[in-house]
Amino acid sequence: MAKIEITLKRSFIGKKDDQIRTAKALGLRKIGQTVVKENNDAIKGMIHKIDHMVCVKEIN
Repeated sequence: MAKIEITLKRSFIGKKDDQIRTAKALGLRKIGQTVVKENNDAIKGMIHKIDHMVCVKEIN
């Protein structure tokens, strides 16, 4: 299955609590931190919720 690379680009300051919890559930703690996750529907939904805060790249 394909993997995706998720990088946190924006700060948590001023964001809603559910958006902060979603980013932390993905493993993102600091600006510039990158995590690699499986590309499935659950992860896509989490990314969609915080798409204004992250940069997503697909890895083959």
